[in-house]
Amino acid sequence: MMDSAQNERLLMDAQEVSRALSRISHEILERNKGSQDLALIGIRTGGVYLGQRLVTRIQQIEHCEIPFGELDITLYRDDLSIRKGQPEVRKTSIPFNISDVKIVLVDDVLFTGRTIRAALDSLMDLGRPAEIQLAVLVDRGHRQLPIRANYVGKSIPTAREEKVQVFFEELGQVDRVSIITGSRDV
Repeated sequence: MMDSAQNERLLMDAQEVSRALSRISHEILERNKGSQDLALIGIRTGGVYLGQRLVTRIQQIEHCEIPFGELDITLYRDDLSIRKGQPEVRKTSIPFNISDVKIVLVDDVLFTGRTIRAALDSLMDLGRPAEIQLAVLVDRGHRQLPIRANYVGKSIPTAREEKVQVFFEELGQVDRVSIITGSRDV
């Protein structure tokens, strides 16, 4: 919940989010010439919600099952030593062998690239995929690592200090993407 000192500027409404996910689903199928040997893995937390939606859309298009997994990258982050408090480790659940599979890694917002680097390290500890592709709902720029998404819902130029937030109906919110500015109550 936002305090009165925060402002929300809407970037994508629920329809735009839905259209972007439909487009990304078709792009994934086109690039991979269908769904054979394809699996999706969502990065906790936003990437899991988006990944599940992509899997549903792809299954509706292809009329087949698509393996889906959830990846927690907490222990692979490069900022653990400078973060305050203990990290909250969540469950990684990938109920299939990732070796020789084309993996589409899914996240909500691509920013510096550090989360994706951590996800790649984590995946490589689990097996040797045939290929790893990246799908994101929002690419906001400001990369610190040479990482680029294969599938992007929307590229949004932002100021470094702005916060891009994705809201999910799975969390009882209205689907949308916003820029949040202003101070927060502490």
